[in-house]
Amino acid sequence: MMEMNDLSDENYSFKREDNRFETFTLIWLETNINCDQKHEDIEEKLRATINHIKKFDDLDKCQKYIEQASKDDEIVLLISGQLGRQLVPLIHQLQHISAIYTYSEDKNNKTWARDFPKVVEDC
Repeated sequence: MMEMNDLSDENYSFKREDNRFETFTLIWLETNINCDQKHEDIEEKLRATINHIKKFDDLDKCQKYIEQASKDDEIVLLISGQLGRQLVPLIHQLQHISAIYTYSEDKNNKTWARDFPKVVEDC
């Protein structure tokens, strides 16, 4: 019996490292991501359509994860404008980053994003 994680045929072969079927990983970086009900509500809504969400509250750990991710794993990043200003210049050039969604009420956190085509402001 063939396992779901090891699919192959004559012309197509791959191994899944996990049981997820999304074609991308949503990475969410927020300093207080586990601290309030608002974030829990947003996560619940996201999980209604996306199973593979990685949450980080530490910029360095998030950056390391993104840089070490498989080049076959498409990444969508959800990040606050303040953290985005720090992280995006360091990871924007990576090919497996397909989109970066930022959110911020501070207008100063919005102007930097114009220099990075993958950034979608005000999600």
